[in-house]
Amino acid sequence: MCGIVGAIAKRNITPILIEGLRRLEYRGYDSAGIAVINGSGQITRTRAMGKVAELENALNKTANTGHLGIAHTRWATHGRPAERNAHPHIADQLALVHNGIIENHAQLRKQLIALGYTFTSDTDTEVIAHLLAEHHKTSENFLSAFRTTLNTLRGAFALGVIHEQEPDTLYCARMGSPLVIGIGSEEHFIASDPLAMLQTTDQFIYLDEGDHARLTLTSREIWNSSNQPTDYSITRYEHAAHSLDKGDYRHYMLKEIYEQPQAITDTLAGKLADDHVFTSILGPDAEQQLHQIENIHIVACGTSYHAGLVARYWIEEQAGIACQVEVASEYRYRTVSVPANTLLVTISQSGETADTLAALRYAKKQNYLGTLAICNVAGSSLVREAGWRLLTQAGPEIGVASTKAFTTQLVALLWLTTALAQAKQRAPEIINANIRALRNLPGLVEQVLQLEPGIEQLAQSFASKHHALFLGRGPHYPVAMEGALKLKEISYIHAEAYAAGELKHGPLALVDEDMPVVSVAPSDSLLEKLKSNLEEVRARGGQLINFACERAGLETSEGVTHIDMPWVYDSVSPIVYTLPLQLLSYHVALVKGTDVDKPRNLAKSVTVE
Repeated sequence: MCGIVGAIAKRNITPILIEGLRRLEYRGYDSAGIAVINGSGQITRTRAMGKVAELENALNKTANTGHLGIAHTRWATHGRPAERNAHPHIADQLALVHNGIIENHAQLRKQLIALGYTFTSDTDTEVIAHLLAEHHKTSENFLSAFRTTLNTLRGAFALGVIHEQEPDTLYCARMGSPLVIGIGSEEHFIASDPLAMLQTTDQFIYLDEGDHARLTLTSREIWNSSNQPTDYSITRYEHAAHSLDKGDYRHYMLKEIYEQPQAITDTLAGKLADDHVFTSILGPDAEQQLHQIENIHIVACGTSYHAGLVARYWIEEQAGIACQVEVASEYRYRTVSVPANTLLVTISQSGETADTLAALRYAKKQNYLGTLAICNVAGSSLVREAGWRLLTQAGPEIGVASTKAFTTQLVALLWLTTALAQAKQRAPEIINANIRALRNLPGLVEQVLQLEPGIEQLAQSFASKHHALFLGRGPHYPVAMEGALKLKEISYIHAEAYAAGELKHGPLALVDEDMPVVSVAPSDSLLEKLKSNLEEVRARGGQLINFACERAGLETSEGVTHIDMPWVYDSVSPIVYTLPLQLLSYHVALVKGTDVDKPRNLAKSVTVE
């Protein structure tokens, strides 16, 4: 969530750094800072609590200008929000900014204190600065010290470093946290997001895991984790892909459906190690308190509520923690019994949903262990007021019917489930399987999006329909609920979702040849049960549309249509099976001729009760 900007140029880079920080404000932060090497060859640093505007006000009172510098927006993980914890951090003659988590910081801090180093912050980042200064004492040059330091660190990091002895050189590295190099005319930049540098360049190099680099005005040297020289082709930033126009897409909704692989990648950035997840990103004290959680209450509305319902299956099965999910508009108006050591999780795309925000405020007066906001907007009221936060990084979502916001919420909730399982010391294979599945997820989503032509053709059969049923079992029942909601929202077809085992308890009375029945049929432990439910539909003349795993053994026949889905890990199956239902609702709406992006009577963010 933090943001890094760095630059070396012939011009004064302070305005460039400040503008870069402004462009990263969407990521969320509580403080900001800048360090440059001034005309006298010395590092000058300015830091401020609050918004970038406060940093700019502080800079107006100083002469903090130069041709080489780094800047940062911080959101507290190690150490609470305070100016002394803000970046950049300084040690000896160097300044450093850092995104990520250093897992062995406590051990390194003890070693450095024993060597006589004094710490002025509570951060893991200051450990890196002092460690780099210590290694520089015994290294032949600063590059060698930098490499030794990188090899000592465990965790996820993106780094930008400047040193007074090399006033024309900018160092950087990445491991588990994104970092790009911007290419200008006799100038170079670094940033945690290319958006930060678009005011100066649209030419970027995307560093790979373990890469580090040395940049001057006219040269760049990049090495991989084995210190072997490497270089990458320069990529031109495609502005349209991240702008607020539709680009080549007919509607925002379709554009946002296709942005999901990248949104998932961005949401997971800096959160996964090889065999564990980085829990301190949730906020101060998270690592110390996660293991105390014995119950979870999830509160949300609409699509976010469906995400919470999926998470309940994950959390109870994988973490062994009791989980209750409620609609915010109901939760806030009843007397809630809060068991000991309960975490409240609120979910909202905008972070301004009135009922969810009111529920959080109500909950803060109850006996909860803590509160967590899962949200797509860093500066929203929900995120600011919750104790912990987990940003989804979906980017702007313009279409009223939520797509990428929903899938990134599910990704965040599966990550949270893994963090809870880790804190509860559950079987390592659970954690490893989730990490592996999450890493492979963007590619699977890309694969499922290739099914669009077949789904577009299928949508034609809905043109004259007025009602539809959606069926699912286990965690795919909430996915069916979300599919029904999408169809209602943008095509105005009445659609309902049921747990497939409930068909015989009433809904079968609705089934006839005019009632499309859509099922979500992954190859999991409930597949055989679901097959029996589908036979009940066929026996009554219902028209079946099955989004089924290619291994499920379901066959197309008269009145039965199958869309083959790839096999996926059980843990990410609800996320993957959401995609075809989004595409189905979109293409049905096209057939019906409705306003896809702005359906009648609905608003994107429900900020009133």
